[in-house]
Amino acid sequence: MVKTIEYIDGKIRLIDQTKLPLVKEWIICEDYLQIAESIKKMHIRGAPAIGVAAAYGMALAAQNFRTQNINDFLKEIEKASMVLRESRPTAVNLFWAVERMVKLANESEIDCIEEIRKTMLEEAKKIEEEDANICRKIGEIGSEIIPAKATILTHCNAGALATADYGTALGVIRSAHKQGKDIHVFVDETRPYLQGARLTAWELMEEGINISLITDNMAGHFMSRGMIDIILVGADRISSNGDVANKIGTYSVAVLAKENQIPFYSVAPISTFDITLKAGYEIPIEERNPEEVTHIFGIQIAPTGVKVRNPSFDVTPNRYISGIITERGIIRPPYEENIRKVVC
Repeated sequence: MVKTIEYIDGKIRLIDQTKLPLVKEWIICEDYLQIAESIKKMHIRGAPAIGVAAAYGMALAAQNFRTQNINDFLKEIEKASMVLRESRPTAVNLFWAVERMVKLANESEIDCIEEIRKTMLEEAKKIEEEDANICRKIGEIGSEIIPAKATILTHCNAGALATADYGTALGVIRSAHKQGKDIHVFVDETRPYLQGARLTAWELMEEGINISLITDNMAGHFMSRGMIDIILVGADRISSNGDVANKIGTYSVAVLAKENQIPFYSVAPISTFDITLKAGYEIPIEERNPEEVTHIFGIQIAPTGVKVRNPSFDVTPNRYISGIITERGIIRPPYEENIRKVVC
């Protein structure tokens, strides 16, 4: 598996996911501003991976701001946190990681700023390690629901590239494959950014997992013909009632799954839950650059001047979701009651 993000000698190395699968290229970030820019430009993407990147961004802010005045230091930490929070609005893991780092700095009982810097770096590394371990646990739990022979549909990329390591939805698939289960995966392309075609297909082929790449509008065809057994997707934010925000197009897949009586599971760590939100309509939805729709790899495919809407995420209501696979087990309806039991 490719390593999405690494801390090396005071710098952060990110694989540029906008270049995959044709070119494997790394970006070196030396400060939190570069981390924020890489998140904005989707050099790194996927809710858990964004959280890890944001934690390292906070650690870089602490390392690079050289002062012996604790008040000035904490002001700089708050400034960095605001910049990172504004990089992308939907993935709650980003906000969770930043808040964790800010709280650590503000509540530290250590008077020495250099010690706080070390503690913050250790915390960012801990967040990365936790995410890798959590994804493996999720894979282990989720693989139990995968039949010995199964055809799985997945949407977008919820693999090692979207996390610190291993993946959420793809982590379940990896675990099932390693157990010797006969797995075939339908990978939809995931317009407009083509995370399925570019990233998921590449990851699963690297693992030797049998896949078929399809366009987004083919999913219903294969479902209606009984060719898909189960659907696994990731999540960028989950409200307290179990509504799931994920890559645009997830809602359509979920509705089709319900119509065709196919189990539909969201796969995410506990850090993706936002229990401050009553329902999915409160989740902020990012609207991205129109050129992601009008162009592919810099080549224009639509008329000049055409009006474009480009929401990056949609919300799937809980009634379409069979279960939410987490590191603490599979949460099933009634979601409002069971989410609070597991998450709180």
